[in-house]
Amino acid sequence: MLEDVKKTAEQKMQKSLESLKNDLAKIRTGRAHTGLLDHVMVEYYGSMVSVNQVANVNLGDARTINVQPYEKNMISKVEKAIRDCDLGLNPATNGDLIRVPMPMLTEERRREMTKIVRTEGEGAKVAIRNVRRDAIDALKKLIKDKEISEDDERRAQDEIQKATDKAVAEVDKLLQAKEVDLMAV
Repeated sequence: MLEDVKKTAEQKMQKSLESLKNDLAKIRTGRAHTGLLDHVMVEYYGSMVSVNQVANVNLGDARTINVQPYEKNMISKVEKAIRDCDLGLNPATNGDLIRVPMPMLTEERRREMTKIVRTEGEGAKVAIRNVRRDAIDALKKLIKDKEISEDDERRAQDEIQKATDKAVAEVDKLLQAKEVDLMAV
């Protein structure tokens, strides 16, 4: 019982951290990386799929992403999807290859991105604290049902708090690294 509550709480905290890592990867710095286009969806024979399922996505150089659709009729659809996404990118077609240059980030835009990163981090911290609260509520229910002793409950609360502190510290570390990455020219 007790171990299940702790294990579940730690797993949920890890999922929150993974979600934050994925969200931070989508926030672009001045450099190109293929993960930037992972959430761009394109219509493919009536259903919406991500760009990397209908095209080969790779780096041309440090500031350019090359997208090569598997089918010629998808070139215009992929280009439009990239242009319409919220990343502020302007793709250019060259034959059957779409080049996506990464524009330089201005100082003002970097500061905006830093605020977005902090907001994402705060959301992750709230999610982690909610996991802690749910775990502690589960422990209190176990005490109420007389399935564990108060000493066991106190030790379990301390372990859950340590896991929470560790996860929050990891969030802070991820945010710090992303902010440094964003502010680097």
